[in-house]
Amino acid sequence: MTFPTTPEGWAIRLSQVVKIFHQTHELPRFPIKVASLAKEFSKQLFPNEPITMISGDELTDGIEGMLFPKPDESGEWGIIFNSSPTISKGRINFTLGHELGHYLLHRKRSPEGFKCTMRNMMDWDSEVGRMEAEANKFASYLLMPLDDFREQIKGQKVSMELMLFLAARYEVSVTAAILKWLEFTPKRAMLVFGKSGFIDWAWSSTPLIKSGIFYRARQETIQLPEKSLAAKGAAYSEFPEGIKHPGGVWAGNETVHETTIFSPQKEMSISLLIYPDYSSHNLYKNSAEFKKRREFDTFDKFKTNS
Repeated sequence: MTFPTTPEGWAIRLSQVVKIFHQTHELPRFPIKVASLAKEFSKQLFPNEPITMISGDELTDGIEGMLFPKPDESGEWGIIFNSSPTISKGRINFTLGHELGHYLLHRKRSPEGFKCTMRNMMDWDSEVGRMEAEANKFASYLLMPLDDFREQIKGQKVSMELMLFLAARYEVSVTAAILKWLEFTPKRAMLVFGKSGFIDWAWSSTPLIKSGIFYRARQETIQLPEKSLAAKGAAYSEFPEGIKHPGGVWAGNETVHETTIFSPQKEMSISLLIYPDYSSHNLYKNSAEFKKRREFDTFDKFKTNS
C-alpha cells in the first residue's frame, strides 16, 4: 500500500475515511473524534506499531502534548495531552490531531517520540520546528477540511460570531478557526493575540502581508493600541459587532474593523481585524522578502488556549 508523504495528503486520506464511515452509519461528520480515529486507523494501517493509549495529564514545562513509543518494546505508541483545567476542549482536540500528525509523518525520523512545547514550535529554522509546522498543518486539514470549511463560510459575513460557530463545529479553538480562514481568504485581514497589554503575536493574511502590513511582535515589544478594544479590555458582549477604527489605530494607517474576545482572568485578547479590500500600499516587489517574512512569523498558533 502506498502511503501519503505530506500533511495534506494524510489529512485528506483520513477525512475521506471519516466521511464515508459517518455517512454509512448516519452519524454527524463533525467534530472529528481524534482519539478513537487515531487508535482504529493506526491499528488497521500499522498493526505492528499502533497507537493503543491516549490519556490526559497535567503536564508541566510548557508541554502541550507528547507522542512516545511504549517502553515495553511492544512497538505500540501512546499519546498524552495536557488536561490542565485551564485547557479548552478545542485546544485538546487540536493537540490530539497534532500528535497524530507526528505519528503518521515523523515517527520513523524521531523514533524516541516528541514532547511538543511552544518553544520548539517557534524555532522555524530547526528540523524540530519544521516537523511541528507539518504536524499543525495535518491537524488543521484533518479537523477543518477545506471542502466543508468553505461551504460553511459561503455567503456569510466575516465576523467573530462566524468564527465562534466554526470553532464549535470543528471543536477547535477560535484562534485555530480564524487562522484556517486567514490561510486562504482573499481579504486583507489579521489576527492579533494580546497578552497583558502587549501584542504577543499576530498573523496577517497573504493579501495583507503583501501590502506590507504586519507586526514584528516576536522581534519587538509592542503595546496594544491604546484606542483598540483589545487594550480597553472590552467584553465581547458589549461590542459583538465590533467597531470601525480610523486610520492610525492599528498597523497600516488605514480604517480597520476590529472585533475582540477578551479574557480578564488570563489578561488575554483575540482580535480579528478586517482591512479595506483595496489599498494604496505598495505590494512587496521582492518575492524572497515576502517568503522570508512569512516563514519567520510561522509557528504554532493553533494551540492558543481559547
